[in-house]
Amino acid sequence: MNPEELLDLIGEHRDSVREKLDDEQHELLLARVRALADTARDDNKAVRKALQGVRLALLPLPFDHPVQLAMDSFRLAGPPVGPPVVTGARELLTRLVGRPSISPDTALIVAAVRRRLLRTPSLSAEEARARFAGAAPPLELIRLADPERGDRYPDFQFPADDGTPHGVVLQVNRILLADIDPWGAADWWLSSNTWLGGPPASLLGALPDQQLVGAASALVEGDG
Repeated sequence: MNPEELLDLIGEHRDSVREKLDDEQHELLLARVRALADTARDDNKAVRKALQGVRLALLPLPFDHPVQLAMDSFRLAGPPVGPPVVTGARELLTRLVGRPSISPDTALIVAAVRRRLLRTPSLSAEEARARFAGAAPPLELIRLADPERGDRYPDFQFPADDGTPHGVVLQVNRILLADIDPWGAADWWLSSNTWLGGPPASLLGALPDQQLVGAASALVEGDG
């Protein structure tokens, strides 16, 4: 299955996709498809990254949903993606929204998602630096910019009784490019994941580290 076929499949099953996603999850999907539609057509790496975002937004679907089953075999590796994928994203966005005259306010959608992520327990920049004897925390740690409180570090990244970050968190964050897209990485950790059985952050220590690494790797496989 190529990226264009995945977009076609989402459009074909748009009603059941909407039914299985809550309002916030559906808004996130719209935002990710809009981001794909707005990506420069000749920037293949950016298109692949935007496609990863679409896949991430679809993870809450049940494991036996047709789109989820298709994603099991879908890989972003392969022939370079180009204009047809971006064009297909624009067409899919129209179908998901319902009619051409309606388009989601991407800024509002993104703001809603970020507010949700900022509600998670977190450390301030000062508290994070204290974990490293005053030094700057590693770039691999997710750092979210809160307009009211300044930088925040979701505290699932740290064991409760130790200042050292979870090794698997740093490993997964590198895979998810948390230094480039901290919001996307935070969303992966804090959103329900059908394949893993819950939000990955809640499964630290409960699942083998390699299972978390494998889930993150499967998401971004083919990005190079």
